[in-house]
Amino acid sequence: NPGRLGTAHPNIVPYQAFPTADGHLMLAVGNDRQFVRCAHAIGAGGMADDPAYATNASRVKHRRRLVDALSQVFRTAGTAEWLNRLSEAGVPCGPIRTIDEVFASDYVKERELVKTLRHPDSPELPTVANPVRFAERPVSYRRAPPALGQHVDEVLKEWLGYSAASIQDLKNAGAI
Repeated sequence: NPGRLGTAHPNIVPYQAFPTADGHLMLAVGNDRQFVRCAHAIGAGGMADDPAYATNASRVKHRRRLVDALSQVFRTAGTAEWLNRLSEAGVPCGPIRTIDEVFASDYVKERELVKTLRHPDSPELPTVANPVRFAERPVSYRRAPPALGQHVDEVLKEWLGYSAASIQDLKNAGAI
């Protein structure tokens, strides 16, 4: 079993998150040709010629040295700059976004991934929609998530067969 590597892939290098000058990006270099394109795209063409990085097996062997070198390079510019360069070179990559950045993105808006539902504690409660779309049976959004304990009586009575007196005893005991 491979040890813990955070976002890094145990058998493919470089395939992990890297900090940039203003955030983070995920780099997914899956083969030797992509590594050469990556090295040139980030202005580190010498890495492509280094025998220690010529094959994925050698990059795995020299992971620490390569990751340290790439980390230094990626910290010299912002995420958008690196994504632009890497994407133009055909190197798989993507931004690592904060929650507010995710929900402000055009993708979330286009896919309608936020549904607003009525809730007893709020007239409009934003919720995350199912990202999977079914043509024949679309997901429906009838009710907001329940408040803590909102359906306890219903579950105990209708699903578990507790009497009203038993439920009251549980409440009096502080169990629910």
